[in-house]
Amino acid sequence: MGKQMTEMLKGTLEGIVLALIAANPAYGYDITARLRDQGFSDIAEGTVYALLLRIEKRGLVDVEKVPSEKGPARKVYTLNAQGADYLREFWGSWSFLTARIEHLQRDVQQPHNTGGNDGREMD
Repeated sequence: MGKQMTEMLKGTLEGIVLALIAANPAYGYDITARLRDQGFSDIAEGTVYALLLRIEKRGLVDVEKVPSEKGPARKVYTLNAQGADYLREFWGSWSFLTARIEHLQRDVQQPHNTGGNDGREMD
């Protein structure tokens, strides 16, 4: 993943993770695996755990410790009402930004007709 993609992802990863949790409560490793299934293969597990800690401290998720067959109890994250509000706002912002960027991209990729001529030679 290039530097530009990494920087863009930093600003959206929180919303992406909350969307995954909204779809299905999960623990850290499961969230990392689901991100990879969605094509985010370069995201480090440590990045996901740090983000989960941040969203937990901000009160966007509820956490339940569930016994694990393979060691210590796992923290299962569930989206709560505050997190759902945040996620709705995230999707609204995402929709606005993508629409504006797509519009801008169309504008800069299509030459403008400035002289009343559609670009063809006149006879």
